Amino acid sequence: MMKKRQIRVLGIDDSPFTFQSKRALVVGVVARLPMYIEGIMRTEVDVDGSDANDAVLAMLERSRYLEQLRLIMFDGIAVAGFNVIDIDRLHRATGIPCATVTRSMPDMDRMEKALRAHFPDWRERMAVISRNPLYMVGPRRRPLFAAVRGMDIELFEEMLAECTVQGRLPEPLRIAHLISSAMVLGESHGRA
Repeated sequence: MMKKRQIRVLGIDDSPFTFQSKRALVVGVVARLPMYIEGIMRTEVDVDGSDANDAVLAMLERSRYLEQLRLIMFDGIAVAGFNVIDIDRLHRATGIPCATVTRSMPDMDRMEKALRAHFPDWRERMAVISRNPLYMVGPRRRPLFAAVRGMDIELFEEMLAECTVQGRLPEPLRIAHLISSAMVLGESHGRA
C-alpha cells in the first residue's frame, strides 16, 4: 500500500496529427494524487520520427516538477505515429519509474508488419516496443494493459487506481489527451 499521499504523477499524450504533418504536439500533465492538477508541459516531436525520447527528456529537464515526480505514464508505446517511447531509457536517464498504458492488447504482428513496410530501422523500433512485458491492470471486466519499468506492478496498480477518477484511463493521461487535442483542433476531440 502507498504510504505517502499526494504523490506527483506525469501523464503524457500526443495530439491528433495527420501523416502529412511534420511535427506533433505532446502534452504532459502533472497531477498530485489523489487528483490535483499542478502543471502542464509541452513539447513537439517528428511524426513517425525517432526524437520522442530526447524531446521528453528535454521537456522534463526544463520542468520545475522533475525532482518531485514519482511516475511518468504514456498513453501507448509511441507518439506521433511510430515515434517509439523507450521507458527503459527514460527510467535510466531520470531515475523515475515509467509506464505505458493502453486500452487494448496491442497486435504485435500487425505492428511489426507496419514497421517493416515503412521504416528501415524497424528492428530497433520493434525491439523497444516488445522489450517489456505487458500486464493486465485495473478492473478485470475493463482492464488496461501496461508495461512498467522501475516500479513493481502492484505499486503501479495502486497508483493507477489512485489517479483514475471515472472510467478506465488515469486522469493525468485523460487530461493530457483533452489539452493536446484542444490545442491542435480548437476543442477536445476523441475518446479520452
